[in-house]
Amino acid sequence: MAQGVMVIAEQREGEIRKVSFEVVSEGKRLAEKLGQKITAVLIGSNVKDKAASLGHYGADKVIVADDPRLKHYTAGAYVSLVADMVKANEPAVLIMGASVQGKDFAGRLAARLGVGMAQDCTAFELEGGNLVATRPVYAGKAYAKVTFSDNRPHIATARPNVMAMNQPDTSKSAEIVDAAVNLDDAAIKTKVVDVIKDAGGRVDLTEADKIVSGGRGMKGPEGYKVLEDLADALGASVGASRSAVDAGWRPHADQVGQTGKVVSPNLYIACGISGAIQHLAGMSTSKVIVAINKDPEAPIFQRADYGVVDDLFKVVPALTEAIKKLG
Repeated sequence: MAQGVMVIAEQREGEIRKVSFEVVSEGKRLAEKLGQKITAVLIGSNVKDKAASLGHYGADKVIVADDPRLKHYTAGAYVSLVADMVKANEPAVLIMGASVQGKDFAGRLAARLGVGMAQDCTAFELEGGNLVATRPVYAGKAYAKVTFSDNRPHIATARPNVMAMNQPDTSKSAEIVDAAVNLDDAAIKTKVVDVIKDAGGRVDLTEADKIVSGGRGMKGPEGYKVLEDLADALGASVGASRSAVDAGWRPHADQVGQTGKVVSPNLYIACGISGAIQHLAGMSTSKVIVAINKDPEAPIFQRADYGVVDDLFKVVPALTEAIKKLG
C-alpha cells in the first residue's frame, strides 16, 4: 500500500539547491499530516556527504544514488533510477522543485509510472489522504485546485521561493541509505559533454531573493549597466523581459515570463517593463513588486506594490547611490 512522502532533491556541481530544502520542508508538513515518514532522494556524483543536510530540514531518510555517470542531470538515467525507487518504496506523494530540471524530470517520471502530475504549484493540501495542488492558470490570472486519480504516487512540482522553508535543525538526522546504481550505459541516450557557465556569477533567477529586471525601456544592451550597478548594490540578480531578449539585449537565460523563467523573489524591481501578460505570468507571485516606468498607464503598475513614474535612467542611479550609502 502506498504511503509516505518522497521528495527529489536537486543538486548542481555537488551543492544542493535551495528549492530542495523548500520541498523537503513542505514534504515534511505533508508527511506529518498523513502521520507518515518523508524520504528524500539525492542523485549525483560525490554528493553523499551532502545528504545529512536534508535531514536538518526534516527528511527522515535519504536515499543516495552516487555515481560519476550521474554528475549531470540526464533524463534517461535519472528517470530510470527514480522509477525503480518509487516502485520499491511506494510513496503516496512525490514532489520536487519546479526548476528547469524539475519540470522536465517530473513530466518524464509521471509518464514512465503512468500517474498524474501537477506542474508549477504554489500550495499543497491534503483531502482524505489525497494531494490537492494549487497552480496558476491563464498566465497567472486565476488559480486552479487540482487533485489526482487513485493511481499513486501523486506527483507535483513546487514553484521555487514559494514554499516556506524550515529553519535547519542540526540536531536532527536522517537515515542515509545507498541506492544500487544499476544503469545500462547503452540505454542512456544523452550525455552532457560541456557546461558553459554564466560569467556573471549571480544567483540563478529562479532562486534569487532579489531581482532587478529591464524591458524595452532600457533602449539597448548598454542600458543594462545601470541595472547591473543596482543589482550589485542590492546583492540581486538581473532579469529581462521577452522583448529585451528578442532584441538581443540579454541572453535567454535572463528572460522572466511565461516562455522564460518563473520567479518568486522577495523583491522584484521592474524597470522600463510595460507589464505584458506574458511577463506578469513569470513574476506575479513576487512578494514585493516595484515598478519604474515613465508611462503612468503601463499595466505593470496594476500589479506593483510601489510605483515610480519617471525616467528610469534618472531614478535607478539615484536609488543605487542611496542604497550604497545605507550599506
